Amino acid sequence: MRHLKFKSVFDIIGPVMIGPSSSHTAGAVRIGKIVHSIFGEKPTEVTFHLYQSFAKTYQGHGTDLALVAGVLGMDTDDPRIPQALELADKAKIKVFWRIHKNEKADHPNTALIEIKSETKAMRIKGVSIGGGAIRVTELNGFDIALNMNTPTFIIVHQDVPGMIARVTECLSTHDINIAQMNVTREHAGEKAIMIIEVDSHDADQALAEIKAIDLLHHVNFFD
Repeated sequence: MRHLKFKSVFDIIGPVMIGPSSSHTAGAVRIGKIVHSIFGEKPTEVTFHLYQSFAKTYQGHGTDLALVAGVLGMDTDDPRIPQALELADKAKIKVFWRIHKNEKADHPNTALIEIKSETKAMRIKGVSIGGGAIRVTELNGFDIALNMNTPTFIIVHQDVPGMIARVTECLSTHDINIAQMNVTREHAGEKAIMIIEVDSHDADQALAEIKAIDLLHHVNFFD
């Protein structure tokens, strides 16, 4: 029988992260990756507010490295995860930690992430619900309920008339049904965000067409 050796809790097979808790590692990477996708540009500063279980074990379980890795755009199987803090420092991204061990939260594994660049700021709250699955519960102060274990489009676009119609028409053309949709914006006429949960896993053609839409800044599809 062949034995596999793992150097750290960040050695991964497929979607499962080997370590003390997939909630504290794989789930944390995915929360950070969602923030990376929604923000859509390199930040200058990130503040992580950690609650309850995340707050008590974030260094011991590597949650701090996982969250930063996700914000840098890494996936759960990226071998650079153990160097995430050093890579953030090299990229001149300031990282701060606010630990809230005894404050109530939506879930024991809750992270509220405040991310800033020279031109904008955003607040996103994510919850790691077990087995690497996550849920997004807040975006810029708006209560939302995104179960990110379902196929989801995250689209950053210019806030202009007709943009939502163009995206939804593209989905309709490819027989992709919308299960849930959230739309928010920074200010009228500036950047806006569409988060669209869909029923279909086969979205490659629709994704390519959406990316070609004018005044669309950033699009990701999480399957």
